[in-house]
Amino acid sequence: MLTTEQCNQLAWQKVDNLMPVVVQHAISGEVLMLGYMNQQALQVTLDSRKVTFFSRTKQRLWTKGETSNNFLNLVDIVADCDNDTLLAMALPDGPTCHNGTTSCFAPAQSDWGFLYELETLLKERKNASPESSYTARLYASGTKRIAQKVGEEGVETALAATVNDREELTNEAADLMYHLMVLLQDQDLDLSAIIKRLKERHQ
Repeated sequence: MLTTEQCNQLAWQKVDNLMPVVVQHAISGEVLMLGYMNQQALQVTLDSRKVTFFSRTKQRLWTKGETSNNFLNLVDIVADCDNDTLLAMALPDGPTCHNGTTSCFAPAQSDWGFLYELETLLKERKNASPESSYTARLYASGTKRIAQKVGEEGVETALAATVNDREELTNEAADLMYHLMVLLQDQDLDLSAIIKRLKERHQ
């Protein structure tokens, strides 16, 4: 998060007191939108933890979600190397774009961003009817069966690698990832928790 000292170092004069702000999803990394902040909008954003811009068309401060309730909840905000552009990491409440999409740049999406989308879908299906999908049936079968599937897919992934079958390895690794993500959701764990542990071990 920007410190007071860092805020004082921002090059407002270079951008005529309207600094470009790229908003990125704090988990998936998806770029959500681009907006502009003046010094007051930045301060409101830091104080409220709701991403707030200066609207060039309305000529006033504008908190994203003030009418739609699709707020951008600030997680972190940093400046670039020239101190004339900001990157805001946020968690959105609902779609960011007025067109109803998660990003104003849809349908652009990174491969890693798809994992977050899949995780969100798996979370939504935890309480769905078992007749509605394979995922819902898997949840209904219980933790023991889900864990068994992870074990089976892990063995099949390893076997595919031992015979150097890249196509089969890709298929089995995809099955393993899917079932592992279902197991994590069954245990109320997100990939973020796993990534956090890996980062701790990397330090």
